[in-house]
Amino acid sequence: MSTHLSTEPTVHTLSVLVENKPGVLARIAALFSRRGYNIHSLAVGPTEHPEMSRMTIVVDVEDSPLEQVTKQLNKLVEVIKIVELEPRDAVERELLLVKVRADADTRGQVLDAVQLFRAKVVDVAPDAVTIEVTGNSDKLSDCLRVLEPFGVRELVQSGIVAIGRGSRSITERTARPVAVPIPQLA
Repeated sequence: MSTHLSTEPTVHTLSVLVENKPGVLARIAALFSRRGYNIHSLAVGPTEHPEMSRMTIVVDVEDSPLEQVTKQLNKLVEVIKIVELEPRDAVERELLLVKVRADADTRGQVLDAVQLFRAKVVDVAPDAVTIEVTGNSDKLSDCLRVLEPFGVRELVQSGIVAIGRGSRSITERTARPVAVPIPQLA
């Protein structure tokens, strides 16, 4: 039995807690770019702490270079914490908005497909419907495969957002207390 580490690129999902400041996203993306790693998906948004944002970065890279990149990310002043989320230990979701041809003859079939995937119709036009689908990558791909025969006019897909399973939070023990002004007595 061989015990050497694989050098095959694998998909990694990183949850990166950062200070909510201008330029942080650009610096982090540049760090990956300088090393020639393609970011497959990047989503960033607020957390329960207004002074912090969370980035979910999906990258296809070997384990050893990933370790080097995470060490360099940790050196950035604005990076508070990095956690690699294993698929079995995380909930991952993406959002897909897809505009599909749906005339009087096909609208019923399109709406059946929407129900099959627990999706929602978010806009209706005489010859098209816009559908919102939320789920993992497989669900979104399967839904698109069913809708393609009707004619996809346009689509946009978000990056993956992910959160660890269970009660623990990435911000536990990392959140800085927010200063609350104390009223002055006159």
